[in-house]
Amino acid sequence: MRMCGSGKDSYGRLPNSAMAPENGVPLNDDIATMKPQFTITSGSPIPHGVYLYKGGINFTLFSRHATRVSLLLFASPADTAPCQVIELDPRHHRTGDIWHVCVQGASRGQAYAYKVDGPHEPSKGHRFAPHLTLLDPYSTALSSPEDWDFSANCLDSEEDSGTVAKGLVIANGFDWEEDRPLKRPWSELVIYETHVRGLTLHPSSRVREPGTFLGLIEKIPYFKELGINALELMPLQAFNPRELTATDPFTGEQLVNYWGYNTIGFFAPHEGYGSRRYPGCQVDEFRTMVKALHDAGIEVLLDVVFNHTAEGDETGPTLNFRGLDNSIYYLLEEDKKRYKNYSGCGNTLNCNHPVVRNYILDCLRYWVVEMHVDGFRFDLASILGRDRSGQLLANPPLLESIAEDPILREVKLIAEAWDAGGAFLVGRFPGERWSEWNGHFRDDVRRYWRGDQGLAGAIASRLCGSADVYEHSGKAPINSVNFVTCHDGFTLNDLVSYQYKHNLANGEENRDGSDDNHSANHGWEGPTDNPEINRLRLKQRKNMLATLFLSRGVPMLLGGDEFGRTQRGNNNAYCQDNEISWFDWSLLDRNRELFDFTRGLIAFRSKHKLLSREQFYRADEITWFSPTGHVPDWSEESALGCHIHTGQADDAQICLLINPNAHNVDFPLPATPRDHVWHKAIDTSAAAGDDLYVHTPGRPLLGQHSVVVQSHTLTVLLAARL
Repeated sequence: MRMCGSGKDSYGRLPNSAMAPENGVPLNDDIATMKPQFTITSGSPIPHGVYLYKGGINFTLFSRHATRVSLLLFASPADTAPCQVIELDPRHHRTGDIWHVCVQGASRGQAYAYKVDGPHEPSKGHRFAPHLTLLDPYSTALSSPEDWDFSANCLDSEEDSGTVAKGLVIANGFDWEEDRPLKRPWSELVIYETHVRGLTLHPSSRVREPGTFLGLIEKIPYFKELGINALELMPLQAFNPRELTATDPFTGEQLVNYWGYNTIGFFAPHEGYGSRRYPGCQVDEFRTMVKALHDAGIEVLLDVVFNHTAEGDETGPTLNFRGLDNSIYYLLEEDKKRYKNYSGCGNTLNCNHPVVRNYILDCLRYWVVEMHVDGFRFDLASILGRDRSGQLLANPPLLESIAEDPILREVKLIAEAWDAGGAFLVGRFPGERWSEWNGHFRDDVRRYWRGDQGLAGAIASRLCGSADVYEHSGKAPINSVNFVTCHDGFTLNDLVSYQYKHNLANGEENRDGSDDNHSANHGWEGPTDNPEINRLRLKQRKNMLATLFLSRGVPMLLGGDEFGRTQRGNNNAYCQDNEISWFDWSLLDRNRELFDFTRGLIAFRSKHKLLSREQFYRADEITWFSPTGHVPDWSEESALGCHIHTGQADDAQICLLINPNAHNVDFPLPATPRDHVWHKAIDTSAAAGDDLYVHTPGRPLLGQHSVVVQSHTLTVLLAARL
């Protein structure tokens, strides 16, 4: 790699002659009068983005169709006007499609942006806007106003947009000490999906730095008590919360992009999740968070959104990609003035174009190498398998490159294996390394416990790792990320409390969000004081949690479900940065029984490794039976028995008895090994303290040949000596 400046590079070589100042002086007379004074050299086309070295900074920018590029330097991130504008002469500052310049005298903390000129021919896919200030797609930190108004970045604006946002040059140095990726086996993983801001912003969280990376660190003791060992963090790459224009019809307040699924800077941690103690602190604080989580044995998985960007459709703002090379970065319709929209958000990234593919790979490598993350969950990942015409590829180059990249070879890869264009690839997502959010698990578990008929075969398959979904493609249970709820939809509490979505506060007249929730209110819509309804709701939550943690595959728990977090029936709270979305930690005391049960399930799963092995059960390891003791009629039965007997010395025999019906069911008991009796280890209908046993086998069933399982109940028996 070439270095810019007058000294030798990292290999001891003298700098290339192209790095020297033109005639030994700055490029124009005005620069000499500016403060601070910089010396400009040609620079190097590599590496991408900015490279900070002892004597200055090397800047690079990709644009194939640009005719003119200007680098804007700001004396302070707060400044609205640049202290210096450097025009890049393509004779000295362009190599292929890379524009580059070295600014000697610039240093860490330098704020910068670009202006780029080129053809404005939407019919040919070109949307250059030389009056708009653009962000570097490779910026690793952004400085932006908290009330950032995207309208200043619209193509029809005639104003200079220099007041909006800037990139910040930061140093990659951080004292990681001995921190390394944890490389926890998939079979041990218990994922907790959460939102950095919402986790600790509520006053009940009692953290010193609410809503931030540092605030999350203060919840590590809680995570350890619960027993989870991986956090899947909703999008934390730079986005603009203030991009929405809709208002809450009840309060009149502007709604915000709370979830963050509209990325602006893919390399940059979101500024709002930092403490704002100094510009760029969010980078150091993210690293501090990762290091602390690793010290606690908890992996960090990032939810990344490479399917679209915050620039939206042709009416949206121009922030970076559109103004740098629209025809390369995006999938365009035959009428190139319009964008293909497989994301449902206005545009679709051209992921399998070599330039875009390399950009995504560079970004993933950065988060792994420089930020020490352990893996990624890819939002609407089916889009990553579409070609330039939008068709699904059999062997998508990007997905293969991610899976086979030497640096990314051991990180965890999770796909949301569908998109808004109709592609549903669960069980068929290309590449053996890719695990998937198992939408079948979510739907079948919800419907089964709701009481839908004809699902015995489906629920049996889900408990066994979904072989019907994954085995045909050579995948294993660990390729199935099992979940009942996630950020997108009802919380677990709301799943058993609401028949219908209640999204009016989103300002879309309740049209947004799914209408197909497979939920049940059990007799009353929303909260109730009826003790019978509340007891049934608690039991149903326990049933679905038990199904999740007793199933082979990788369990994912939606944060807050373990203590009854509610969104008041809102199943699409993407715009609710308020108590609808925030974690109310006072619920932990009120719903301690549910928390203790969830914690016990995680410990039970960890203790009994046969539940989480990386292979499907063999036919001779598991026996299914109906309440009559016979093989179930899979198309008719609802109540099921399951005897797991692997024959391995370290494995206890386990019997699952599952009754989703509104009446009690009497199950025959399978035979046990000599000197063993069945013990009731889990009973979702039992009172707190008797509903789950981890450290002992549970209550013995002495002299019994059958056991009654209450209505809407899951029971687990262990064979053990008295």
